[in-house]
Amino acid sequence: MSKKYTLQQTPFIVPTNDGKHIAEHFGLATDGNGNLSIAHMIAPPGWSEPFQTPEFDEYTLVVRGRKQFIIDDEKIVLKAGESIKVSKHTRIQYSNPFNEECEYVAICLPAFSITKVHRES
Repeated sequence: MSKKYTLQQTPFIVPTNDGKHIAEHFGLATDGNGNLSIAHMIAPPGWSEPFQTPEFDEYTLVVRGRKQFIIDDEKIVLKAGESIKVSKHTRIQYSNPFNEECEYVAICLPAFSITKVHRES
């Protein structure tokens, strides 16, 4: 009989060099699932990523703090309790220009892949 659930108690901690904490609970790095990834993130104050145009939809739910999105020259700031879906093939920049940590959950469909994020240099 197959197990009816998968309990994740040891997410994969993604190595970073920008101070951001990424714990992937399900996805390519954790369980090889290419269909979906779920990660718990903590972005330090002043953190930002380059613009990117991913090949996946990304859903973000802010748990604590604020997170800034720049989409097609529009600046959007989410605060705790708010969420957003950014469709694949959308040019976007994620950042936390604020003086507090931002804790959030990111869900990517299909799963996040460094080869499919297309970050600008």
